[in-house]
Amino acid sequence: MSSIESYLEAQQDGFVEELCDLLRIPSVSAQPAHQGDMRRAADWIEQRFRRMGFSTEVIPTSGHPLVYAESPRVENAPTVLVYGHYDVQPAEPFDLWTSPPFEPTRRDGHLFARGATDDKGQMLTHVFSAQAWIEVEGRLPLNLKYLIEGEEEVGSASLAAFVRENRERLACDCVVISDGAQFGPEQPAITYGLRGIAYYDLVLTGPNRDLHSGSFGGTVTNPANALARILAALIDEHGRIQVPGFYDDVVPLSERERQQMAALPFDERQYLEQIGVSGLSGEEGYTTLERRWARPTYDINGLSSGYQGDGAKTVLPKSAAAKFSFRLVPNQDPEKIGRALRTMLAALCPPGIQLELDEHHNTPGVLIPMDSASIAAAARAIERAFGRAPVYTREGGSIPVVSTFHEALGVDILLLGWGQDDDNTHSPNEKFSLVDFHRGIKASALLWEELSKPSR
Repeated sequence: MSSIESYLEAQQDGFVEELCDLLRIPSVSAQPAHQGDMRRAADWIEQRFRRMGFSTEVIPTSGHPLVYAESPRVENAPTVLVYGHYDVQPAEPFDLWTSPPFEPTRRDGHLFARGATDDKGQMLTHVFSAQAWIEVEGRLPLNLKYLIEGEEEVGSASLAAFVRENRERLACDCVVISDGAQFGPEQPAITYGLRGIAYYDLVLTGPNRDLHSGSFGGTVTNPANALARILAALIDEHGRIQVPGFYDDVVPLSERERQQMAALPFDERQYLEQIGVSGLSGEEGYTTLERRWARPTYDINGLSSGYQGDGAKTVLPKSAAAKFSFRLVPNQDPEKIGRALRTMLAALCPPGIQLELDEHHNTPGVLIPMDSASIAAAARAIERAFGRAPVYTREGGSIPVVSTFHEALGVDILLLGWGQDDDNTHSPNEKFSLVDFHRGIKASALLWEELSKPSR
């Protein structure tokens, strides 16, 4: 590996310049005006793989194209699938950017641009690492497949069907995804668990029009009052969700996991200051990190009803609506919970109210065994590259593509984020540490070596 590491060091400036080339393409998947830019970005990536001698294909979809590439075949060696995305979030509001979002700018050891960390920079670490192996050794120590999509920021509408219809083509021993963050500065992490989600729209409709609250109040069920009672009934004062059977399938945290989370350098006071609150709450009996990462939750995401203008208007509203979601932990079934929720809501619905519940989307949680061979290989590679052993974390958010790969391919998913929590993903002044960019390339190159070894 010493020759490969020397090559990576010599190529650092070139790698940054190539990343800047891709960042200059405004591949904003949500905006039709950038349709041509989306294709330009896909073609840029496809040509990059082609120059490395990979077999490549730009695959049309009903939305933006997928890019698929395979390295030259290495017999009797493992196969790894790398996932990433080339689309980015809209950059507006432009006036909040210190430098233009699609003119990459180096500042204070970081590269500022939309897509720098989410996900062009992190995705390319796994491309440049493969290049290093090919240039220095003439071949990779294993087989690599790449699936790079252009719809991650708009829901990955085309990806799930493609994965399920191409199981044989995508068959592998593990999937590698770098589209996240380390635990903190100088502290790399491996994410081994994700929460799932079940998201709903609830609409309560009462009278056929808004009514005068003085003339009709006390005789007609107020949809806003009813909505408040129903939403409050879904959780108790101890932070326990009241949907029947909600906790039946929850896999409890192991003592090992609780000890590992407790040992992490988490500063609760700093956390309070970061989000601007004076205190925390949640399910009793669990720490803040356990609640964030590994326990199910219920949150109201939006409310609407009645008069919202200036001053007063004594109205009994015609309807009331709420958006709410459950974050689910591994082994909870979103469909099962949805059925129990509908039964509970029907029982809570008062006279004179018509209730309508629509499900937006759901995805189950994912848990990768911490003692898997692929996680052990990743830990060795990261420690060699970063000079520090990774910690093991879960993630409170949901990444549907991870569930898709896990269910369709039946393999471990390695979530190896090279970014930081303050990289401003989806916000103005998105950035990526250049030190972490180069560490990520090195860790990726070492990962290919570690994964090619027989399992220990």
